[in-house]
Amino acid sequence: MNATEKFVAADAHVDEAAVAPLPNSRKIYVEGSRPDLRVPMREIAQDDTPTAFGGEKNPPIYVYDCSGPYTDPAAKIDIRSGLPALRQRWIEERGDTEVLPDLSSEFGRQRAADPALDELRFPGLHRKPRRARAGMNVSQMHYARKGIITPEMEYVAIRENVNRQQYLENLRATGPMGEKMVKLLGRQHKGQDFGASIPAEITPEFVRSEVARGRAIIPNNINHPESEPMIIGRNFLVKINANIGNSALGSSINEEVDKMTWSTRWGGDTVMD
Repeated sequence: MNATEKFVAADAHVDEAAVAPLPNSRKIYVEGSRPDLRVPMREIAQDDTPTAFGGEKNPPIYVYDCSGPYTDPAAKIDIRSGLPALRQRWIEERGDTEVLPDLSSEFGRQRAADPALDELRFPGLHRKPRRARAGMNVSQMHYARKGIITPEMEYVAIRENVNRQQYLENLRATGPMGEKMVKLLGRQHKGQDFGASIPAEITPEFVRSEVARGRAIIPNNINHPESEPMIIGRNFLVKINANIGNSALGSSINEEVDKMTWSTRWGGDTVMD
């Protein structure tokens, strides 16, 4: 494929290998305080310990999963329709935004009205732009400083804990050796914290406090309700940003979509073009 190859939206598709289930694991969802707050994680199966070494059962372990619905076998993937608007209800419930009748940019309106670009458009993507109401602030920091714990903050807290308590309970259930392993996992060398202050369990209130203090951010734009909440900050898990970009010599829109899809599948929390 090269830069001169024509892109047609009707032919756009996702590489089947990029949406295939990952081996020896399954995608699970941990539900929060409301039915529409479901946090994805990956449950990885472990083999039993060989009989020669005790023949013990090993419970599955849970890991952070930011691959989105592309690794969910139950999700219907159609690149022309986009991703489900995961946070739309949360945004609407706050009542501090409004939907614009059209694009606010003159350039954007010109492009939208240009029939020469029709074959590039995805027919299922016609979400109108949203903005803050007059006098309103719609940032997560603003909510945090008002003492409000948003669904995004609760989502982040569940995600950062990576279902650790469930794993420990499963480990205890395996017997005396499992109980011993739980105690070992609870031990931590004091070491050098380099200024970090990470609690044993991340709570929604801790997330709110860190955002309010300006020590962490939750990058969730109101015009991207499909984005899964995540947090970047000193006292949270390390995040990966994937930088992608096209070349005038040898890339195309299809290849850029492939880059984005694969970077997300392999653990990119954010993607920068």
